[in-house]
Amino acid sequence: MSGRALDGVKVLDLSRVLAGPWSTQILADFGADVIKIELPGNGDDTRAWGPPYLTGADGEPEIGESAYYLSCNRNKRSAAINLADPAGAELIRKLAAQADIVVENFKVGGLRKYGLDYESLSAINPRLVYCSITGFGQTGPYKDRGGYDFVAQGMGGFMSITGEEDGGPLRAGVAMCDLSTGMYATVSILAALRHAERTGEGQRIDVSLLDTQIAMLANQSMNWLVGGIVPGRLGNRHPTVVPYKTFEVADGVMIIAVGNDRQFRALCAEMGVPELGTDPRFATSRQRLINRDAIEAIVQDLVRGFPRDELMTRFVACGVPAGPVNTIKDVFEDPFVEARGTVHRFVREDGVEIPTVAYPGKLSATPADYRYSPPRVGEHTRDILRDWLAADDETLDALDARGAIAQRPSGARKSEEGQ
Repeated sequence: MSGRALDGVKVLDLSRVLAGPWSTQILADFGADVIKIELPGNGDDTRAWGPPYLTGADGEPEIGESAYYLSCNRNKRSAAINLADPAGAELIRKLAAQADIVVENFKVGGLRKYGLDYESLSAINPRLVYCSITGFGQTGPYKDRGGYDFVAQGMGGFMSITGEEDGGPLRAGVAMCDLSTGMYATVSILAALRHAERTGEGQRIDVSLLDTQIAMLANQSMNWLVGGIVPGRLGNRHPTVVPYKTFEVADGVMIIAVGNDRQFRALCAEMGVPELGTDPRFATSRQRLINRDAIEAIVQDLVRGFPRDELMTRFVACGVPAGPVNTIKDVFEDPFVEARGTVHRFVREDGVEIPTVAYPGKLSATPADYRYSPPRVGEHTRDILRDWLAADDETLDALDARGAIAQRPSGARKSEEGQ
């Protein structure tokens, strides 16, 4: 590759679990040198969040290499450094002096006692972009609370609009608030990095789960702000677009998502009832919304007796948006996955294959690439300290001896069943 978009950018990653690592993985995918700082020993909490765990060369699960951890830590190098040891904290300060970006998700004020807060590190490195990810932000009435995706989904209104109309509130099946926060953090970091490159001036970025969840309400929040309407749960229905939901077919369910009047007329013609497309009750989007129950019942009767795949073929041909409700297994057996390069497979030095879902954006000049499989705890500690700080072996040995750093690879820890 001739060059990566973020070649030469150094990132000190003090985050763990999901929102922070998701952000730094994106930076790493585009060439940034991301150093994942982990506590010696077990490292990132998510390493233990299994099963499933990666299957090692001997066929046994590698405890510490959970699917969860592997999902958000590729293209990084791991240094095991003990922040609680003064020598370890001093190492982090020295690394921060060389860094362009720091990402952390400690509780508000949690890094101050180590001298690793924004004020301390920006005094050392004024051009530093320092991104703090928390549950509720650095200010406000909830700033001292711990942050969790589930709580933010509830407090941010998302769960009140998710679930069946006559059922209880539901969270999303993945940690959408964490993931969205990681994405917003990345956008903010890149904007701040551009400013720092132009002016030499770094800055603090304050990103919270709850702020993000509220922002991600999008049109639903505007229903309240503009119209005074409190949206509720609609199951798979859309609040303003009809017909737009799942429908029962002969062999299961499928999605029909009619987004405009032209598509509605195409649906009616394809199903042999073209007159329905000009019926005054249904001819416009507004009228279909007013008469939602009636038109949804009619469409349900029209499609109930047909197999899903037959309807899919017909609807795709006539321009009606439709799709299956896939299992995760179905997703990765779809030809789309291979055609679009959706899965990349690392092969570790011991022959173990580590699959990963590729970055979805396809850039023509500086695409994402895949240099490192997700690291073991402390796998690169000595290499990193040599690269960034020009540390010699005597210094590294002394730090290792006092427990300020640890160098592995940690190796594969086996499950109890595998021991």
